[in-house]
Amino acid sequence: MRQYLVPSFAIIIFLVFWEALVWANDWPNYKMASPSDLWPAFWRFKELFLSYGWDTLWRTVVGLLIAIIVGVSFGMIMGFSKIMREGLYPLLVGFNAIPKATVVPIVALMFVGQHDLNTVLIAFMISFFPIAVSVSIGLSTLEPEYRDILRSLGASKLTIFWKIALPKTLPEFFGALKVAVTLAFIGTNLMEIVSPHGRGLGALFDSGKTNSDYPLMFAVLIALAVLGIALYYVVVFLEKIFAGWAERSGD
Repeated sequence: MRQYLVPSFAIIIFLVFWEALVWANDWPNYKMASPSDLWPAFWRFKELFLSYGWDTLWRTVVGLLIAIIVGVSFGMIMGFSKIMREGLYPLLVGFNAIPKATVVPIVALMFVGQHDLNTVLIAFMISFFPIAVSVSIGLSTLEPEYRDILRSLGASKLTIFWKIALPKTLPEFFGALKVAVTLAFIGTNLMEIVSPHGRGLGALFDSGKTNSDYPLMFAVLIALAVLGIALYYVVVFLEKIFAGWAERSGD
């Protein structure tokens, strides 16, 4: 119960502080919207929030799933081969160092009119790096004593992977996946904002910016935060199922 009450209480405190800050400074809603300004914006555009929210969510999830497949594949290649790790790491680090905001218009021009493909591609590009690195580190730091013991008992490489390498990597993988979830949402919305005639919460945010509708813009940000938190807790749920044994209880 505490794991639900504590976050809920923290969110309430944040909203109260936000409302009090706007009230104390007497800011108009065209300068800083308050939480009380957001519900009318949600209600006025409720159909767009539902429709565009779904567009943002499914693109993010698809991009994240592709990032998991590619990231795990690269991570396994680098984790099992030192030569491949030395060759691929600089390329991955260099690619990740490029600001994705500069890549967005390039991708938009490469695939003009294919908004779904563009958005999924950016979500993938911005989120696969931490997954690849975490899997690579988990596999490359595997204690050789464990492998030697299983090999002496006649275990195959596949058995060693399933019995030792995979469980060893799962905590690092889910830790990186929690980070990748938020990054995927960033990538999705970057493309939705830049792409003309696009759909999604990013496009709704851009519409609010064009019309100087600050309550709508802040409402979109809150909607994105809610989707991100929801997807984050899906990852937490899966982590408890597949890697719950690695969690250490604390006070």
